[in-house]
Amino acid sequence: MAVASSAIPGLEEIIRRGSPKRRAEAARRIAGLFLAGAANYRPDHVDLFDSILVDLVPYAEPDARSHLAERLSLLANAPRSLVGQLARENEIAIAGPLLRRSRVVDEDTLIEIAAAKGQGHLLAMSERPTLSPGLTDVIVRRGDRDVVRRAAGNAGALFSQAGYSALIRRASHDGVLTLAVGQRADLSAPQLKELLEGSIDVIRHRLLDLVKPERQSAIRGMISEISGAPVKVASRHNFVPAQHAILTLYNAGELNEAALLNFAKSFKYEESIAALSAMSAVKIATLDRLISGERYDPILIVGKTIGLEWATVRALILLRLGPNRIAAPADLETARVNFTRLMRLTAARVVGFWQK
Repeated sequence: MAVASSAIPGLEEIIRRGSPKRRAEAARRIAGLFLAGAANYRPDHVDLFDSILVDLVPYAEPDARSHLAERLSLLANAPRSLVGQLARENEIAIAGPLLRRSRVVDEDTLIEIAAAKGQGHLLAMSERPTLSPGLTDVIVRRGDRDVVRRAAGNAGALFSQAGYSALIRRASHDGVLTLAVGQRADLSAPQLKELLEGSIDVIRHRLLDLVKPERQSAIRGMISEISGAPVKVASRHNFVPAQHAILTLYNAGELNEAALLNFAKSFKYEESIAALSAMSAVKIATLDRLISGERYDPILIVGKTIGLEWATVRALILLRLGPNRIAAPADLETARVNFTRLMRLTAARVVGFWQK
């Protein structure tokens, strides 16, 4: 290109045989030329810049490539090959700006990157102003919890029938995702009912508080139909009255750790398990099976995940034993030490498995 060659004598020689340092410097200067005049360049000019920069930019320092990607992400006429090259980089500080907002990254490239790169790339894509059904299919299939929640909350995202089915399945053990999906304007009535059927009462009523008024009546009807008879749990315990009690507490804004502690200290097993279920999004049947087992570890894990104090965890351990058994002080001290040392992230991963 005449402009580039006049600004950087020996450019062709630099491209062919220049040292990495000289190529990096040439990339900086030519990119500066392009950014300064981008608004006035014809498509053939942009293509010429593109053909030069794709060979030089890889030699630039990561910070320089990140800065360039940020600038290019705002341009509708950014060099297409260069943008694709930067968007495929493993470093999210470089790829991220282009994946979030660049109009130059085409659909095929986005799907290719979504299928191959990590969660940081998927999270960046989930923030794009619009997402096609083909892209969200990949995002829902490969994305972790944060990625899928972000995509579900993106009003510009479109989901295929298969994508929505996958979202609803994942929402059955993720209350935050349930709330995001339930507020989507394009969610059909059958899909909404399926979503509600897979959630617990507390999440259903929270969703009712969040949706637009015109949708509340439909949700009330579905909740009434679904919750007419609370789900019975295969157990020697009857959790139906407890579920009603916990729902009443939730509606009054009183479902909290203090209420759970009172249940546990009063040896109200069903109410304690139902409250823990609502607070942790783990099904009652799962918690009942885990907590009534041989070990107290599940109590420590759930307690750490939802941020309980040791006093409440201790009361739940004593509840597990029942009012007629006495816990050995040494056992309680061991439990306290284990609870203190337990990392919340580790506990949350285990609870995430129980929520499935």
